[in-house]
Amino acid sequence: MKKTILAVLISSISLGSIAAEHNHEHFSDIGNQGGKPATKTTIEKNKAFAKTLNFSDIRAFENNNKGLIASFDKKTGDIIRNSFDFIDPSIANADNAPDSVNPSLWRQAVLNQAAEGLYEVIPGKIYQVRGTDLASISFIRSENGWIAYDVLLTKESASQSLKFFQENVPEGGDLPVIAMIYSHSHADHFGGSAAIKEAFPDVKVYGSKFITKEIVDENVLAGNAMSRRTAYQYGATLNRHEHGIVDAALAKGLSKGAITYVLPDYELNHNEEIETLVIDGLEMQFMDASGTEAASEMVTYIPSLKALWTGELTYQGMHNLYTLRGAKVRDGLKWSKKINEMLITWGADTDVLFASHSAPVWGTDEISDYLKMQRDAYGFTHNQTLRLANNGVVLQDMGDEIYTVMPESIQKTWHTNGYHGTYSHNARAVYNMYLGYFDMNPANLNPLPVKPESAKFVEYMGGSDVIVKKATTDFAKGEYRFVATVLNKVIQAEPDNTDARRLLADTYEQLGYQAEGAGWRNIYLTGAQELRVGTLPGAPKTASPDVLANMTIENLLDYLAVRVDSLKAQHTPFTLNLVIPDNKETYFVEMSNGNLNNILTNKKMKADASLIINQGDISSILLQKATLKSLLENGQAIIEGDKSVLKKLTDSLTNADEKFEIVPRPKKGKEIDAKLYETTHKH
Repeated sequence: MKKTILAVLISSISLGSIAAEHNHEHFSDIGNQGGKPATKTTIEKNKAFAKTLNFSDIRAFENNNKGLIASFDKKTGDIIRNSFDFIDPSIANADNAPDSVNPSLWRQAVLNQAAEGLYEVIPGKIYQVRGTDLASISFIRSENGWIAYDVLLTKESASQSLKFFQENVPEGGDLPVIAMIYSHSHADHFGGSAAIKEAFPDVKVYGSKFITKEIVDENVLAGNAMSRRTAYQYGATLNRHEHGIVDAALAKGLSKGAITYVLPDYELNHNEEIETLVIDGLEMQFMDASGTEAASEMVTYIPSLKALWTGELTYQGMHNLYTLRGAKVRDGLKWSKKINEMLITWGADTDVLFASHSAPVWGTDEISDYLKMQRDAYGFTHNQTLRLANNGVVLQDMGDEIYTVMPESIQKTWHTNGYHGTYSHNARAVYNMYLGYFDMNPANLNPLPVKPESAKFVEYMGGSDVIVKKATTDFAKGEYRFVATVLNKVIQAEPDNTDARRLLADTYEQLGYQAEGAGWRNIYLTGAQELRVGTLPGAPKTASPDVLANMTIENLLDYLAVRVDSLKAQHTPFTLNLVIPDNKETYFVEMSNGNLNNILTNKKMKADASLIINQGDISSILLQKATLKSLLENGQAIIEGDKSVLKKLTDSLTNADEKFEIVPRPKKGKEIDAKLYETTHKH
């Protein structure tokens, strides 16, 4: 028999489908990967932008450096930080950006590089390890040990970070981790959980409302597309240097290893917005913030310590209302209101604010100012986008227009700058959330598909030779945005046009050098790379089995439906009962008109066949501990009726192209400037 219904599923779900906000591994084999120099225009533009920035404000550096207990040893630093050793983390380097890096993004890269070890947040009570992953891991002293809050992306990073904490904390390093808390449903906050569980098997686990459901629900159906796009957003094939990746906005980057998930023993906020628990003698107040930065999220106040944990609702920068890899738009208004709720509820009684990313903020007045500015950044983006839209500003124009109405206070505040989520793409996200992609201009209602439209543009503009000649002149003038637009038309129409390909790659590169947003930079530079040499190794890896094992049957069936080839399936209709005895669930599955439907019926319907299998055995398959064939052979699973039904299903399934084309790639032997990407060593 061909691959079974579940085996096929296992082999194809990717990390991008498991709702990680920052979900890729950097494992490129590229060594001293280079890039072309910044042009005179780029240098001048970056210098002019630098003059608008307030480099005299070094408060974030002061907060970052406060409370350092121990700097990383080599093994701990090698997790991520040491691979960015071309960045000097001193404050003096913050306003000394290379020509090829936007000066604001460079300052953020220097700030994040300054995170280098174990930090004391409150003496004897709260500590953080910052710099071993995209998120930080926090340790809060309880009556008999420690509470670990957010446990990084990978098991390997969490294990080493725990060890580093235990060896360097002033006292209590020999005490157990009593509890583990996940603030929200993104992988860099729960992925290291197995390391904590293995070290302390009795640890009790707490999570935000519906966290397990949201982890496996979010982004599953578009998982392959999201993974491919993620490789662009996070520069998965780019090296770490001044012509490649310099920062990941929230921190330096992501650790390598296994993403794991230990199921929570208890999920909070099901019955009340603020739920108070006493965990190992420590009172903690949990406020539900689901639907802001994550579909499942919470923030926490610790009254006895006057400490406020803001999760990922705040950090030293503007976050994403729309993440470029692809996800549902987040509610900027709710985000703003939830920050305001924290401020009003706990602000006057808070001495320290700490979070999943960036250094803490100390002092009631400074915390209040910080929360107000963060609140107003999201409120501004939401409210002014709708004001502009209500006055006729359309989607394509919104990204530029939002900056024309930005208050000076927001523009000049470092921690509201657009390193992760730019105001340009966030404003367009708000527009799309309320009004969709269509601007009501009839010309945009039903345009031609990309390639035939491009061919007509090239024809109307006098042919590719004329366009490339004009584009070369405009490139020399630094008019990169339009050059990118027009040359993309040429490349779509004429993929083998070497001159247009080279010039478009050079154009994307300069736009990347100018970008303040880390994701924008990576997208431009990856686009340039793929135009020149095609898709290189470094795409996102598959999801961890123990995360997949927590998918519901409905999740699995819905995902299979997305993979059905409707033209094949229209000729092989069938009905199937999927019976799950240990969950006491029965699903009725029907293939009709080329579409796979499923519904929870809790009783067997008249069907061509029935597959009887326990949820635990499905988890074993997903964990790669068993196969459906072996379960059928030993009687743990049973097929009744027409056994060809599963074959009809598997024959209709397609495998998504994990490296589908985003920009037209060169044919083999037609690479451009390949010397820029020569492999010299592994890292």
